[in-house]
Amino acid sequence: MSTITGLRTVRLAERPNLIWVEIATADGLVGLGESFRGAAAVETVLHEQVAPWLIGRDARHIEAVSRELMAPYVGFGSSGAEIRAASAVDIALWDLAGRRQGEPTYVALGGGVRDSIRAYNTCAGYSYNTAGGVRRTVSNADKPIGPYDDQIAFMQDAGALAESLLAEGYCAMKIWPFDVHAAATGGQMISLADLKVGLEPFRKIRAAVGDRIEVMCELHSLWNSQAATRICQGLEDYDVFWAEDPLAKMDDTAALADLRRHTRTPICGSETLAGIVKFRELLAADALDFVMLDVAWCGGLTEARKIAALAQAHARPLAPHDCTGPVTLIAGLHLAMHAPAAIFQEVVRASLATWYRDLVTELPVIRDGMVLAPTGPGLGTQLQPGVWRRGDACVRASGAAFPAT
Repeated sequence: MSTITGLRTVRLAERPNLIWVEIATADGLVGLGESFRGAAAVETVLHEQVAPWLIGRDARHIEAVSRELMAPYVGFGSSGAEIRAASAVDIALWDLAGRRQGEPTYVALGGGVRDSIRAYNTCAGYSYNTAGGVRRTVSNADKPIGPYDDQIAFMQDAGALAESLLAEGYCAMKIWPFDVHAAATGGQMISLADLKVGLEPFRKIRAAVGDRIEVMCELHSLWNSQAATRICQGLEDYDVFWAEDPLAKMDDTAALADLRRHTRTPICGSETLAGIVKFRELLAADALDFVMLDVAWCGGLTEARKIAALAQAHARPLAPHDCTGPVTLIAGLHLAMHAPAAIFQEVVRASLATWYRDLVTELPVIRDGMVLAPTGPGLGTQLQPGVWRRGDACVRASGAAFPAT
C-alpha cells in the first residue's frame, strides 16, 4: 500500500532557513525532503494547504502530485513558499520511489548515465546563509574560524585558497568578490576602481595556479545590465568558467540575452527560477550558456529533470545548485547522475566537513575531486534521529503518527 498517511516537518532555531519534511505511507516507508528560505512560511503551506489534499493520495503517482502542487495560480510563478513546499514534497516522494524499489533515486528516475561527477567548491565558509536569508559579508580585518573559511580566504588570499583546493582534488571553485560593491549604488553601476578591486582575486588565482583550476564568478542577482556587462567584460581577461546570476531579475529574458551578446564571459542561470516555462524562454532566446537549478526551489526532481531535458535539447550544460542544505545536495546529485547534460555538482566543503554531518546519516563521497553516485535506496540518507529531539526543534505533524525517532 503506497497510500500517503502522514506528513511531518521539523525546523531548527540554529538553522532557521531550513525545513525538512517527511512523508509516511501505509506500507511503513518514510521519504525525506527539504527546502530553504522562509522555513516558517513553507511549514504553513505544507500543513495548511498541502497536507489536507496530499494525505490519502497514492505516493507512486508523483507526476500527478507535482502537477497539482505546481498549480498555475497566485504564488506559483516562481520559487515562492508554495513552490518551495511543493519541491520538498516532490523530493520526499522520489525518496520513497527509490526506497520502494530498493534502488537509489537516480535509478528510479530512469537510471544513471555516469557513476561520478566533477565537484566545484563554492567558497562560502561555515556560516554564509544566516537568519532571515542575509548573506554573510567579510572584510580584510576578519579572521577565519577554521581551515575551510573560504569566503574570508578568497577575499584575502585567493591564490592560496586555489592551491588549497587543488591539493584536495577540486578542479573548480566559485567566488563573489563583487558583492561588497553593489550596496553603494544599489547595483546600478560599478566604478572602475571597484571593478579593479573585484577582479583582484581572479588575478591572484591565475598568478598562483595558472590554468589548473576553473573559476566561476557568482554575482547573486545584484546588478543592472550596464554594471553586469562591465563586470563580465572585465572577467574576460581571466577566462572564468561562467558568471552566475548577473542580473537583478534573472527572469528578464531580453536583458539577459542582450548581456550575453555583449560579453565573451559565459552566462549561468538560475537557481532562483522555478518551472520549465521560464527556462524554455531563456534557452529559446539564447540567453544562457549554462543552466543552473536548485531542486528544492524549482519544483523538485520532477520539474528538475524536465529542465535538464530542456538543457540537453538546447545543447547547454547543467549544474545542480547547493549552498543550502544536505538533502538538497543529495537530491541534486541524484539528478546529476541521471541527466546527460550535467557537468558539475556544487558543494561547500566547509558544510560537508561540519554541520551537514550533524543533520543527516549519510553524505556524498568526494574522491579526487569527483562526487560518487549514492548507493543506498532512495536518496540514501535520513535525518539524524536526534534532530527531532533537539531543544530548538519545531516539529509539526499532519495525519497518522510516525515511527518513533
